[in-house]
Amino acid sequence: MSVNLKFKQIGVIRTPYINNAPYQPVDEDEGEFRIVVDEKYADGLVELKSFRYIYVIYYIHRLTRSPAMIVSPPWTPGTKVGLFASRSAVRPNPIGISIVRIKTIVHNEIFTSGLDVFDSTPLLDIKPYIKDLDSKNDANYGWLDDLDSNKEHLLLHIKGIPHEY
Repeated sequence: MSVNLKFKQIGVIRTPYINNAPYQPVDEDEGEFRIVVDEKYADGLVELKSFRYIYVIYYIHRLTRSPAMIVSPPWTPGTKVGLFASRSAVRPNPIGISIVRIKTIVHNEIFTSGLDVFDSTPLLDIKPYIKDLDSKNDANYGWLDDLDSNKEHLLLHIKGIPHEY
């Protein structure tokens, strides 16, 4: 049984990225990063500033490719994994999620640490990141543990952190 789903855009994400964006949020990235929530949802931000981090859920609006069920992550040449075992942005439903730090909130605008999306990305939702609910001490690295490569080096690629090769 298939259900026809509809989502409402509740705002827009503003970033300095026009044509290139990192693979993951970079906390101390340069530039201004803010989430502009539509005025009618501004009251939904009451007490959000009491949290340090938030989940930002958005529509990946600039995708031009169809998803493949087997992918090769760009930072692991030759490795093939299932789409759902990857962090690829090209998915059956182009929904993205990022965890970012709140810097300040001014009325209906949330100023954040670096976000990994293009400017004018449609905002779908915001949820608070709660330490004991959202941090799993027994989380692992999945198939990354099986790679022969240096895991620390791969993690720098995954996080989009510039580094020496």
